[in-house]
Parts: sequence; C-alpha cells; structure tokens
Amino acid sequence: MAHCPSIDDVENNDWSPGSFIASEICSGLFWIYPCIYWEEENSQCEETESTMEFGRAFNAASIFLVFLLLVSVVTAKKSGNVAELQIGVKLKPKSCDLKAHKGDRVSVHYSGKLTDGTVFDSSYERNDPIDFELGSGQVIKGWDQGLLGMCVGEKRKLKIPAKLGYGESGSPPKIPGGATLIFDTELVAVNGKKSTSDSEL
Repeated sequence: MAHCPSIDDVENNDWSPGSFIASEICSGLFWIYPCIYWEEENSQCEETESTMEFGRAFNAASIFLVFLLLVSVVTAKKSGNVAELQIGVKLKPKSCDLKAHKGDRVSVHYSGKLTDGTVFDSSYERNDPIDFELGSGQVIKGWDQGLLGMCVGEKRKLKIPAKLGYGESGSPPKIPGGATLIFDTELVAVNGKKSTSDSEL
C-alpha cells in the first residue's frame, strides 16, 4: 500500500524511493501532493510545475471554503437568530392547577424584543395583558406553540424564528423581515380563572 507523506516529510524531502506509485495523490484537509512518477535511484517523487500549481490551487480553495463556513457560523451565533422555536421556563409555580390548552381563552403578559435588545412591544408597560384563544391563529405561530401546557403563574422566555413569527416580510416599522423574536411571557389566567398558589423559581 502506498504511503502518503506528512507535510513535514514533503517540505524536508524526507521519504524513501519505492514509497509511492505512479500518479499517486496524497491528500489531507489542506494538503494535496500529486506524484507524477518516481525513479528507483531517486530519493523523492518527481514533480512538475503544473502539479505544484494544482496543489496550491486546491489548498487555497480548501482554506477559502473553510473560512466561509467559519464566518457563516460566527455570524449566525452573533446575530442571535434561531431556526427553531426555543422555550425556556423562567419561573414555575409550586402547583399547577390550571394549564393552557388549545382552544382555551388565555390572558398573557409579555415583553417582546429583537435580538439586539430593542423592545418593540410590552403589555407590562400598558399594564394590560393580551387575551386570545390559544391555538386558533389569533397570534403568531410561535405563541400558539410556545404557550401550550403553560401553568397559570408560569413565566417563559420564547425565542421565535421568523418562520413562526412575521416571516420574511416582518411587521414594519418595528419588526424587520426575517427577524427572530424574543418574548418574556407570563400566563395570567385561563378561561378567566387565576391561580392563587404561591410560585417559586
């Protein structure tokens, strides 16, 4: 079996004759070294200018592609955007005698912001929770899905992707197209009933 040299081997010319076969291509993540032919009396593979140009071009293309991948990952992380709905429980009642189900009339306090921290709406500021029928499409899909099973008195943080929010068109002027939305929510009542039990973190 032919043996591929390491990068150090290639740079130091440190390999023996007979280690390669004709047209053998030795490759790694950022390395390709094609050997066109070898001679028994020589101590290394012969190479031509064209093979070295090919190797350099391959290396440069590989590095560029990996660079683009890393940039896209870092950009997505820094933007705070999410691809799927994320639900985080911030406060859970000791007991849960009332839960929100599809078709229930719920009352919810909320504060909504963009990933850069800009608050675009808040029922807390108005001291007026929103009332709607859960799961009937009266609110964005991220709410219809993210509030299911929530206990009265519970607080949740919802990170909602654009596809479950306002989509690519957004809701101008406060919500741009393709925006991930972050909501701090609190379930106040279900079908007009409020919980009187104590809550804990």
